[in-house]
Amino acid sequence: MFRFLHSSDLHLGKPFGRHDEDVRGRLRQARHGAIARLAQAARASGADLVLLAGDTFDQETPAPSITRQALNAMGQEADIRWVLMPGNHDSIAASELWQTITRDKPPNVILALTPEPIDLNGAHLLPAPCTTRNPGRDLTIDMAQATPEGAIRLGLGHGGIHDFASLGSVAAEGPSGTITPDRAKLAGLDYLGLGDWHGQIKVTENTWYSGTPEADSFKHVSNGTALAVALAGAGQPPEVTPVKTGEILWQRNRVELTPQEDAAALIQSVLPALAERRDTLLNVIVGGRAGVQQMQQLQRVIAAVTPDFLNLTSDLDEVKLAHEAADLDAIDPSGGALRQAAEALSTQAQDGDLSAADRRIAATALSQLFSFVAEQP
Repeated sequence: MFRFLHSSDLHLGKPFGRHDEDVRGRLRQARHGAIARLAQAARASGADLVLLAGDTFDQETPAPSITRQALNAMGQEADIRWVLMPGNHDSIAASELWQTITRDKPPNVILALTPEPIDLNGAHLLPAPCTTRNPGRDLTIDMAQATPEGAIRLGLGHGGIHDFASLGSVAAEGPSGTITPDRAKLAGLDYLGLGDWHGQIKVTENTWYSGTPEADSFKHVSNGTALAVALAGAGQPPEVTPVKTGEILWQRNRVELTPQEDAAALIQSVLPALAERRDTLLNVIVGGRAGVQQMQQLQRVIAAVTPDFLNLTSDLDEVKLAHEAADLDAIDPSGGALRQAAEALSTQAQDGDLSAADRRIAATALSQLFSFVAEQP
């Protein structure tokens, strides 16, 4: 049985510029730590080989420390062989990067820099390294090259397939690529491991996207995974087992409020366990209708749990504010300036002739006005 771990899109050195420095530091460290977790996953599956299908590095010119520390980490996992293949982010065009890696790599790192077959001692690898950021053609066509008779044939590619949409909602936003989905069949491959798409996808029985080993957005359902693959021999179907490798959880939850519903209980129902929150980036999207007190309750509970998380963001723009005359009376029963402002905002928040954005702005302003009045002695 020939066993290996298929991974891709580690994107070492990714800046995560949208987050504050503390969060960026945790995310970058988790990506570096994925090297050790991949080695551990390989051992657990009985493999001594990790195939990285492109984009090991996020940029063509990563900081020297990023490159050196990655190679050091792989070298420390000396019982594991690592195959690195250029992807579109770290293509062969980044000649200085790959010259540096060639010079500094430890003995257990194998570079797939050309489309020539590589003997892996039990199987032959047919790589399709990215020549540039946008090669513009199907580089996997070279996988039809001959290998010794009876050899297990593995392909390693990077990029989108022709018809991502055919794979369903899990890949609805997939890239429009050049790789033919039946490349494994056309080239006589026993397994084709692909990179580029950061979610894990089965294309055919023997063609898979591994997904990134450490998630980097809310886009994908899988949070940091790799694939443990076993082949009994040439021409045999692969045994493919997804394995968890991620440290940081990216979770997006959507909830719908109804008037009179306990907003705090609803939010609490979609929160991860307390022990998981330090390693979780959570995005909560709230829709539906809510009364004034519900909105205030909602904002309070979100503010209260935010420090539990690595990062928590919320989107309340879709909530339609439902209020009664008594709510307006609470602002200013005398009909003064505050009451007039509240009535004007209430009208705008429900005016179908206004844009959705303008209605949300009015609803948010009205909610803030209610909160301001409630806080007054």
